Amino acid sequence: MCQLMAMSANVPTDARFSFSGLVARGGGTDVHRDGWGIAFYRGRGVQEFRDPQPSVDSRVAALVKSQSIKSELVISHIRQANVGAVSLENTHPFVRELWGRYWVFAHNGQLRGVRKALPLGRFQPVGGTDSEWAFCWLLAQLEQRFDSWPRSPKLLGEFIAGCSRQLHQLGVANFLLSDGRALYAHCSTRLHWLTRRAPFGVARLKDIEMEVDFSRETTPNDIVSVLATEPLTVAEPWLQMTPGSSLMMQKGRVKALD
Repeated sequence: MCQLMAMSANVPTDARFSFSGLVARGGGTDVHRDGWGIAFYRGRGVQEFRDPQPSVDSRVAALVKSQSIKSELVISHIRQANVGAVSLENTHPFVRELWGRYWVFAHNGQLRGVRKALPLGRFQPVGGTDSEWAFCWLLAQLEQRFDSWPRSPKLLGEFIAGCSRQLHQLGVANFLLSDGRALYAHCSTRLHWLTRRAPFGVARLKDIEMEVDFSRETTPNDIVSVLATEPLTVAEPWLQMTPGSSLMMQKGRVKALD
């Protein structure tokens, strides 16, 4: 299946280290050869890059790795296609507008009978994946429940966690969703996360020979949390989420939603 990666920080942060580890799994150290994508929130905008080519061979991925794009919230995905053709429109993450904000969604897993079980509203999928269908359904649920963008990230997260349980009943529903203010994650089978804060140390990627001394790249006040399907580094305290659980990351801080 696909793999997910996300980052939440309290200051604009360079995500190239984690992205480089994920990209190696897209046809290099793992089998996810059916496309990749990454979305960076930058102010109210989203800068996104997607490519249906294997990330390990992608010139677009190489371009992203060469740039120091700093963001407080990043969502990335590498795909192993199960539902829907290998094509740009089926490549995660997906982006839509609701309440004047960009929402970004990426999913890992298969959802059985999603088209019959989850009726859509005004949001319609462009591609043929069950993932994009689920995203459109989620946005319709949000629009139906709230008249406007909720001021409370926790209230919004608790509602999303409730919707995730309905998706969980249809199959594997590991997903990441963000409105740019907070990152919401649901674990159906496997998701891991860690938080880096002072005193920062050296981190080494699991898939390629690359390490960073974060004490030289950060300030004592920085807080950075990373989430991934499988741990991206060695010798760091990654925590595994419990299947069926949800969490929220905001400014690098992590809160359970169950």
